[in-house]
Amino acid sequence: MDDFHYEGGRLFCEGAALEDIAREVGTPVYVYSHNTLARHFRVFDEAFSGLPHIVCFAMKANSNGAVVRTFARQGGGADVVSGGELHRALKAGVPADKIVYAGVGKADWEIEYALKSGILMFNIESEEELRAVDRVAGGLGVKAPVALRINPDVDPKTHPYISTGLKKNKFGIAIEDAVESYVAASKLPNITVVGIHQHIGSQLTETAPFVDSITKTVGLVRTLKAEGLAIRYIDVGGGLGIRYEDEAPPLPSELAGALRPLFTGLDCTLVFEPGRVLVGNAGCLVTKALYRKSSGAKNFVIVDAGMNDLIRPTLYQAYHEIRPVTRSEGGEEFTADVVGPICETGDFLAKDRKMPVPAQGDLLAVMSAGAYGFTMSSNYNSRPRAAEVMVDGARVHVVRRRETLDDLTRGEETPEFLI
Repeated sequence: MDDFHYEGGRLFCEGAALEDIAREVGTPVYVYSHNTLARHFRVFDEAFSGLPHIVCFAMKANSNGAVVRTFARQGGGADVVSGGELHRALKAGVPADKIVYAGVGKADWEIEYALKSGILMFNIESEEELRAVDRVAGGLGVKAPVALRINPDVDPKTHPYISTGLKKNKFGIAIEDAVESYVAASKLPNITVVGIHQHIGSQLTETAPFVDSITKTVGLVRTLKAEGLAIRYIDVGGGLGIRYEDEAPPLPSELAGALRPLFTGLDCTLVFEPGRVLVGNAGCLVTKALYRKSSGAKNFVIVDAGMNDLIRPTLYQAYHEIRPVTRSEGGEEFTADVVGPICETGDFLAKDRKMPVPAQGDLLAVMSAGAYGFTMSSNYNSRPRAAEVMVDGARVHVVRRRETLDDLTRGEETPEFLI
């Protein structure tokens, strides 16, 4: 459920009309509903009530400070995959002891930053990474809390680019090698083994892959405890999907119902890393129609948002519903590609989409854009990145200003020989 709705033919986010936001802030612009964000967090958190747990928002989905702070104020933590995300999480008020650090390529400076910040734990992806963390921790004279990420070899039944739990994926340690890896980790002088981690993919729409993978992980936890290893945290990852078109993913309560029996008697704190399910349907991208054109039998609507603003359709052939910001009954419809201004054939937001025929200057809302929207945006074609807005009731807050042309060259320097 989200807070985007029509009133009198005008599309609103909570109590604010999107056309008014676009008039004030310009386009393209990302618009987030604070109420939806807070409600989604509560629903997920309450689904696992009665089980010791921490909800660590996966910041890769949306790292805007206002979004992250919304979850931190609800008692949430953060799942980070870079020193930059760690910096953002801390700046947004996430307690360091509710931050888990994942990712396959942690640099020494990032490891040091995380250790000095006092994070909950590192999710370790390989033996060489484990030794790097041990070395950096030794240089600081501290013990590094770690969980090993286990690859359970379970098919998440999602897009191959966002599948992470199969043997052929780059993530984690093969489950058959896990006991040996844990024993080796426990012998390192600057490492404290505190947990286990798994994450099999993103946009999962069934409970079965979660149950299959976590059954394997829990079995491993029992084996490790029998070996004398004190596993205190089970990080079950994230990946619960949302509805973009006609998907029917399980509700958090359904997922919790399927998983609860697996954790009986383990005496562990669970760590969840939801991302998309918290933010995806809490945001949209508002864009303006610049031109229409026809090429033979093909119609095109050219808008001012491109693949640099929202790359999911290009990268994953992902579907995003597109709604008119102002709609009227009985208008003409046609089938068209909605494309952006980028000089790439792959620059599109929708293909062969039946939609009302927009006039020049009409506004369109690209829905379900709160996850992997702005965070994956770029300055390709030297385009300033979009503004971000958060709506709270009828109040509209710019939570990231639109980049300017000067921002595009900030940090660049001309060598003396070219002056």
